[in-house]
Amino acid sequence: MPYTEVRGNSIRVRWWTGRYKLDDDGKRTATKVYGHASKNLDGTPFADEDEAFAFGLDRESDVRNRRGQKAAAPIAMAEYCDLWFKGVSLRSNSMSSYRSRLTAVIRPYWAQSNVDEITPIEYDEFKKFVQAKYSHNYAKAVLGTFKMLMEDAVVKYKYRDESPIVEQKRRGLYKKKQVGRVKRRLSTRSVHQLAHNAYHVWGFTGWAFVWTIAFTGMRPPGEMFGLQRGYASPYWPTSEPDDELREESVERYESLHALRVRYQTYRADGQAVLAAPKYDSARTLVLPPFLHEMHQALLASHDQPWVFLSLQGKPLLSTDFDNTYWFPIRDGAEERVPRPRYERWARPALPAVEGMAGEDIYRLRHWHKAKLDEPGDIPRVAVEGRMGHELPGVEGTYSEVTLAMEERIVGYLQRVWEKEVVGAGLWTPPSPIPLPDEQVKSASPLVSGLPVLEYE
Repeated sequence: MPYTEVRGNSIRVRWWTGRYKLDDDGKRTATKVYGHASKNLDGTPFADEDEAFAFGLDRESDVRNRRGQKAAAPIAMAEYCDLWFKGVSLRSNSMSSYRSRLTAVIRPYWAQSNVDEITPIEYDEFKKFVQAKYSHNYAKAVLGTFKMLMEDAVVKYKYRDESPIVEQKRRGLYKKKQVGRVKRRLSTRSVHQLAHNAYHVWGFTGWAFVWTIAFTGMRPPGEMFGLQRGYASPYWPTSEPDDELREESVERYESLHALRVRYQTYRADGQAVLAAPKYDSARTLVLPPFLHEMHQALLASHDQPWVFLSLQGKPLLSTDFDNTYWFPIRDGAEERVPRPRYERWARPALPAVEGMAGEDIYRLRHWHKAKLDEPGDIPRVAVEGRMGHELPGVEGTYSEVTLAMEERIVGYLQRVWEKEVVGAGLWTPPSPIPLPDEQVKSASPLVSGLPVLEYE
């Protein structure tokens, strides 16, 4: 409804124009844009508030019935996909994902359509087509991208009056919402078998790699590939380049070991890139003593800036990780007998790991979350913070992770290791042969020379 106000000797009326303010990224905010007038269309001042109010009602009627609004010229979906993609600003890997969805699915399907011609019925057919042809996760990603396309066509580019995506309450045959596969129970013995297999596939690096994910919840592969010597617990926090964070952390973690998740690394357009972790979730992770000692031994065995290296001593980003490492670790492998000049590649037969058939290495991160939930007395804010998540609402605003909570996590995880691995008599490997101290001390603690993309 319009409203009037008296301003000196004049009367002004304000009404909603049907538009919302946009933020810096061109996205619609919740703030409405209002129009105002103090005169009739013929230029005469309003005689009284009733006349001004009637004028406002007429303007709102124009908005509701879309009278007097200039629409953008029709545009083909193929051309609009290019226009929309140019206006998106995300990380390189996200841009690659959007480009792939547009090129492989959305553009070909709508090649003969203009943006303003797509109807709700046609969208429903498109949705059925995508869900029938592709996996659940990929179909969800494609439909999400299409929804953004249509919302921007309405709000930002004015190619449509409304989106063809109509969301309404459920009708027809009930279908239970898919929330992902039911996880098979994964025991500590199965995690140990993964680490055992990793040792025989990959050496002590593989052993430490598996236990690091399982006892920190770091995101593989990006955060694991991107962990640098200077951010690992034997060096951090004294190696922290940020003066304020270093001073605060040295004092806080005087009696604890901790690493800093500062970057992830991935390939974008064939180039190695350092980027902030997913959701900009840079965070500090306290480590149980056994894992700190494992990292100490690993870093003493090489002088490279990356913590975890390939079999050839190179960055893991240069490898075909799944085929070379993960699949033999998870699914088992046949024996490799020693051969001249290839003794280092020999290994015993490896069994498949119970409960891990077809699973991604990300399953270890889920195992870590479940392990932290088991005792029931570790505060939720500490668990979610360790996973790189933020609690929503008031709980997230007023909660914080205290040192006592982190000490509780360290003590609990150390007891899990001592009881379920060492106490159960499970095999552990010898430590790797350390390099001379002066060679390790001269190692570069942080990687330089890679392009850095900080924010998404």
